[in-house]
Amino acid sequence: MTPSFGRLIRKARKSKGYSQRELARDLGIDFTYLSKLENNRGDYPPKEPIIRRLASHLGLDAEELIFLSGRLPEEDEALLKQHYKMMPTLFRRMRENPKFAQKVLHEAIKEENEDPNPDF
Repeated sequence: MTPSFGRLIRKARKSKGYSQRELARDLGIDFTYLSKLENNRGDYPPKEPIIRRLASHLGLDAEELIFLSGRLPEEDEALLKQHYKMMPTLFRRMRENPKFAQKVLHEAIKEENEDPNPDF
């Protein structure tokens, strides 16, 4: 089961020994806003810089936290905008054909795990 954004940051905050007030102060946000985030009651996901600061303070992967929040990293958002005409087709095919989706994801993971500087 995928953890919620709020549960993940609450668990990480507690494991690091921060109170909500302490962490909020360090992040430069109001502790009531942090409470809303932890309880998944925010009206909208926090902006990327806040998520990155949260990740840094809590020892979490920033990109994973950004996706969990419901946002896209800015660089990925720019790529989607650049290819906006093809995205509906890609997502529709992935929804309609799970094998296609698995193949796309498998290839992406495979390329990410490959050594970028192979010895020849």
